[in-house]
Amino acid sequence: MSVQHDPVERHPVQRDPVQRADFDQVMVPNYAPAAFIPVRGAGSRVWDQSGRELIDFAGGIAVNVLGHAHPALVAALTEQAGKLWHVSNVFTNEPALRLARKLIDATFADRVFFCNSGAEANEAAFKLARRVAFDKYGEDKCEIIAATNSFHGRTLFTVSVGGQPKYSEGFGPKIQGISHIPFNDIEALKAAVSDKTCAVVLEPIQGEGGVMPADLAYLQAARELCDQHNALLVFDEVQSGMGRSGSLFAYQHYGVTPDILSSAKSLGGGFPIGAMLTTHELAKHLAVGTHGTTYGGNPLACAVGEAVIDVINTPEVLAGVSAKHQRFKTKLEQIGQQYGVFSEVRGLGLLIGAVLSDAWKGKAKAILDAAAIEGVMVLQASPDVVRFAPSLVVEDADIDEGLARLERAVAKLTQA
Repeated sequence: MSVQHDPVERHPVQRDPVQRADFDQVMVPNYAPAAFIPVRGAGSRVWDQSGRELIDFAGGIAVNVLGHAHPALVAALTEQAGKLWHVSNVFTNEPALRLARKLIDATFADRVFFCNSGAEANEAAFKLARRVAFDKYGEDKCEIIAATNSFHGRTLFTVSVGGQPKYSEGFGPKIQGISHIPFNDIEALKAAVSDKTCAVVLEPIQGEGGVMPADLAYLQAARELCDQHNALLVFDEVQSGMGRSGSLFAYQHYGVTPDILSSAKSLGGGFPIGAMLTTHELAKHLAVGTHGTTYGGNPLACAVGEAVIDVINTPEVLAGVSAKHQRFKTKLEQIGQQYGVFSEVRGLGLLIGAVLSDAWKGKAKAILDAAAIEGVMVLQASPDVVRFAPSLVVEDADIDEGLARLERAVAKLTQA
């Protein structure tokens, strides 16, 4: 006998009031959030508890790829929420299969592994690379080469591969067999790769490391060296993927194809999801039971991810990214020249870094805080770079207004 749920009359839920001070009482202190709490968003605008409006150029750190409450994403989530939330990977589900097919059709990949975050996607990528090498060449071929100033996540494996000791020190012995070389240094790469190398791991655009795009020749050299030494080329596109570079994935912008690719952040447009993409020949080394995740391939996440790729992977949206990049770059360079704060504006598409001048080194957080006071949310990528990762469909009027607010913040700082 089936149980029928009676319709529930819905009323506004009364919730206990909270304030920023509560964070310091109830949360682990590994974050230092802003003094205000955002409570509502629409497009590239956000409102806090007091009703103050801000323009969002942070995008949840390159996550809110279509802004806040995009109608297509809201519709996809709402529809799926009334159908099926979770079944575990003892079963498969329709949204996961549809999203996997769309990712495969749009990329080099033949197979997809879904998870919940960029760290998990990279963890799967690194484990796969070592498993392939172990199965084909033995246990001695296990070395991973990565770049200094790289960032690949916060698990023990991913912080060990990431090239920033500040994230990996103080947690006991590090995972062995990992070395780091300067980013964009071809000669250092040549010297490092050997027949013991199982993978070279690179971000096509270093995000946390200062919004530093790779040189084309560097990525081409990495591909050639991996081929020569039977190593795998792994691209971490957690931050650069899903249209942010102006191509669906940055590897397509460069024309250099990896063996394994990780994606997350923008893939869910704000809903947690990650993915590892690879070929059939490599995927078969992760046989049943070798790797897994409880929530990976969740129907809610995959339904939203499918809506994200449907909106982004169109000529109109991807072409618009390049035009919006130039709009940002032109104004940021003008601000930099007029106030002496930026020495360079770099990046691809709508992952942009404004590099602080010598006089302003180390003051990215001060600019971030001043910008928030003026009503615009930005990021930092190291203490020396102000980072912008807005919605790919941010309106030109919002770009202009947000940068005007940033200029007011910079003007006040320089006059202080």
